[in-house]
Amino acid sequence: MTSLDIHPERVIAYIDGFNLYFGLKTRGWRQYYWLNIQLLVQNLLKPNQRLLLTKYFTSRVAAPPDKQKRQSTFIEAIETLKDFQIFYGKYQLNPRHCPHCDFQYEVPNEKMTYVNIAVEIINDAYQDKFDVALLISGDSDLVPPVKAVRSLFPQKKVVIAFPPGRYAKDLAVSANTSFTIGRAKIAKSILPEEIMKKDGYLLRRPPSWK
Repeated sequence: MTSLDIHPERVIAYIDGFNLYFGLKTRGWRQYYWLNIQLLVQNLLKPNQRLLLTKYFTSRVAAPPDKQKRQSTFIEAIETLKDFQIFYGKYQLNPRHCPHCDFQYEVPNEKMTYVNIAVEIINDAYQDKFDVALLISGDSDLVPPVKAVRSLFPQKKVVIAFPPGRYAKDLAVSANTSFTIGRAKIAKSILPEEIMKKDGYLLRRPPSWK
């Protein structure tokens, strides 16, 4: 038995839900939307690492109804995962108009996700809850909290796992190391077609996600 077996690195994962979703969407990988987030993280770990907790950050979409229903089904499915927490921001539609034709439209805007991630990762580092923070995101807005953790807690590591189709050089540089999540890891991390909740309700994978 080696020292790595006795003292594996403690890992907490922080998942930027929308960034991961849009990465999959960019690649056209709709069949992978029904993703077991916890299993994906497990599949990304090194042999000397142990996952303690996964924190998933998202917002409830405002419209349209069919998209709301699919998201609700997915959230209910991942709520059944062990050692898994969900943190909600706000998803709002901001009014816009075209200055040339005066056409009125709405632009979706997600709020609070990056603040929530920053608070959690810094708080967990301060309480010495992890040795490695695995951050799944490709958004450079997360550079400040990554730099803060590395500066305040130099013994801890921050690893960036970029979703498919997502990359930010400044985020990669700010971390200890980074890599892009490959298709093979994602394909091995899909939820069962049907999931039974504790109350007996049966969740099914949305047909359009197959």
